[in-house]
Amino acid sequence: MIGRKQEVKELNRLYNRNKAELVAIYGRRRVGKTYLVDETFEGKITFRHAGLSPADENSKGLLRLQLDHFYNSLDVQGMEKCEKPKNWLDAFVLLEKFLQNRDDGSRQVIFLDELPWLDTPRSGFIRAFEAFWNTWGCHRKNLMVIVCGSANSWIQDKLLNNHGGLYNRVTYEIKLSPFNLKECEELYKSNNVNMSRYDITQSYMIFGGIPYYMGYVNPEMSLAQNVDKLFFGKNAVLRDEYNRLFASVFINPDMVKNIVQLLYTRNAGFTRKEIVEKLGITDGGRLSSNLNALISSDFIMKYVPFGYGKREEHYKLVDPFCIFYLHFIWKQKKISEKFWQQNTTSAPVSIWRGFAFENVCFNHIEQIKRSLGISGVITETSAWSKKEDDTEGTQIDLLICRNDNVINMCEIKYYNGEFRVTKSYYEKILRRQTILTEKISPKFAIHSTLITTFGLNNNEYSSAFSNVIVMDDLFDNV
Repeated sequence: MIGRKQEVKELNRLYNRNKAELVAIYGRRRVGKTYLVDETFEGKITFRHAGLSPADENSKGLLRLQLDHFYNSLDVQGMEKCEKPKNWLDAFVLLEKFLQNRDDGSRQVIFLDELPWLDTPRSGFIRAFEAFWNTWGCHRKNLMVIVCGSANSWIQDKLLNNHGGLYNRVTYEIKLSPFNLKECEELYKSNNVNMSRYDITQSYMIFGGIPYYMGYVNPEMSLAQNVDKLFFGKNAVLRDEYNRLFASVFINPDMVKNIVQLLYTRNAGFTRKEIVEKLGITDGGRLSSNLNALISSDFIMKYVPFGYGKREEHYKLVDPFCIFYLHFIWKQKKISEKFWQQNTTSAPVSIWRGFAFENVCFNHIEQIKRSLGISGVITETSAWSKKEDDTEGTQIDLLICRNDNVINMCEIKYYNGEFRVTKSYYEKILRRQTILTEKISPKFAIHSTLITTFGLNNNEYSSAFSNVIVMDDLFDNV
């Protein structure tokens, strides 16, 4: 299995403990939650079940469908014939009996996949699950229940932050994040895809390190050909994935998409107040739930831009897949089936690569810190965007504020060769450094840092940067 070493280690540790375990695994759709459990516990799962997607079903009759499907899973996996359950309380009693009949004292692993889908309106599912765990499951030392779901708001509200019968009952949680660049490289190699790191980085800007999407890449085609086939060609398999991402895991997917699409319009992101004002929505618990779910799914990040107060936290879209879709497919009525091959050197694609590479860097802060030799130093990262009313302001791609009294002022450049500093650019860097110096405590030193693909061309102006981080550094597997 590519990556997931720490997650596998933790799951095996929990498996070997002599106590009841309730493990929640969550993360965005297609990130590999089911695959992680299948590979880790191959041949060790006593019972497994996956909820039916409610996306294409009317809520009327869905409870009966879910109950019948649960009964069928028990039946197929060896349950003795009995009446179908009338409700979820009955269903979990059947599960208890099934497990008791199979109990030989060894570890029993129960895998309930897409758990949020089982909780249909007015179904009483969560109360029945509480009864199953609190009355029976938590007292079985050999029982390990693993629940998964892509509906992160449900996992957080109903399990992790539950204030009722399931309060503090989850014994371990795992947030599964997309692959980093090194893991992407390893996955491509395992799939016999021969791709340069330059193109792997571009593929990350498109697929966002999601293994499921990367699995579609055909080793016989170039990256550009694959992008056309998957997004722009006839019957392209990922053309509608953006809408499916939200429809399958959010109660109000249109509202969530509105938030994502608003954040896309400003690279620095928006404050919560701005989101409320611009979307004309209520500032309440539903917004909090949606924002928290987007953060836990790695779609967006929350940060305080340099020069702002804590009350001005910004929400920034950082999911490469969403950014790519919104930039090139959203609102486009008709696109050539060979759009990407025909536009790889066009201005719109070059502009997209520029800010898409910034997001690559925001998603690889630990690799950047290691390259700077500051892995053990406590840091805060942010961007600095010029305020609308600030005529003297500036814009800095990435600031790393360190507890050792240094600020790395990072310029991020995606080039197909060595980056060359011109006289005018050299003067711009000096101006930015001067403005930043005026804004910070005198105890801090500023290190101008370049993050680029193939390094820095040495000339009379290259001294503008005291640190240079290249693309290969981002492939470090921390």
